[in-house]
Amino acid sequence: MTVVIDHLTPRHPEKAHRPDQEILRKPDWIRVKAPVSREYAATRAVVREFNLHTVCEEAACPNIGECWTKAHATMMIMGDTCTRACAFCNVKTGLPGPLDPEEPAHVASAVKKLGLRHVVITSVDRDDLADGGADHFAQVIRATHAMSPNTTVEVLTPDFLRKDGAIETVMAARPEVLNHNLETVPRLYLRVRPGARYFASLRLLERAKELYPEGFTKSGLMVGLGESREEIMQVMDDLRAAGVDFLTIGQYLQPTRKHAKLERYWTPQEFAGLEQVARAKGFLMVSSSPLTRSSYHADSDFAALKTARASHR
Repeated sequence: MTVVIDHLTPRHPEKAHRPDQEILRKPDWIRVKAPVSREYAATRAVVREFNLHTVCEEAACPNIGECWTKAHATMMIMGDTCTRACAFCNVKTGLPGPLDPEEPAHVASAVKKLGLRHVVITSVDRDDLADGGADHFAQVIRATHAMSPNTTVEVLTPDFLRKDGAIETVMAARPEVLNHNLETVPRLYLRVRPGARYFASLRLLERAKELYPEGFTKSGLMVGLGESREEIMQVMDDLRAAGVDFLTIGQYLQPTRKHAKLERYWTPQEFAGLEQVARAKGFLMVSSSPLTRSSYHADSDFAALKTARASHR
């Protein structure tokens, strides 16, 4: 029997004022099996041992069963409470607590115990902090590199909006990949990502590449929110102009009736078409499928990214 994982019921009183939206029935290609393996349980035990949060759980990722079976957990630092209330996101919103000074060491220890070759580290938005949490990111990167010198680190950061010097602090720690998701097309920002600014996010990606040209930059998009194919292709052009190396494109899945309305499911064939266009536009690496997420298959994709760069030189 196949058990379908649906998104978790959110804990979002700040979203209660939003009108209920119809949730479209999932097509067969979007359904996944429930996590039941021993390997999954072992990964979960390590996460609990070091008192860590993961975006896999907090954002109710549909790939958690597959990824945790391979010990690929995406660490979410700086707590489980975000200062923003993006309409697509299942992470709770509120006033976060203080930073845990032991967290960099705990993340590094978990990475070593899991034996990861490549780790993705993300965070909630911390608009309450003077630097948006940039120094904490840098501490986690350095601690991970120090404890696991052969492990490559990919950070999926907030936009650090109006946090001068934040991206410089992060890049000084030399993450192998700087990832920041644009999420959607500019026309939909006010509805989907109201606390962010499209061109500020683009500039962050561009600045990361300027600061560390040897590193890779990466960004991701969701589809199904009402965007057009032409708008997606324009975003691709903007990302390439900013020097972004790697693009991920996945299907938006509406967490609850209080979240942004899912307008439609894109077919696997349409995702394949978007990947073909993105590769033609010059991205070194493209991952485009209904279940693609920012950290999905990140370790193997990083290896392919290095190979692609080498072949272009």
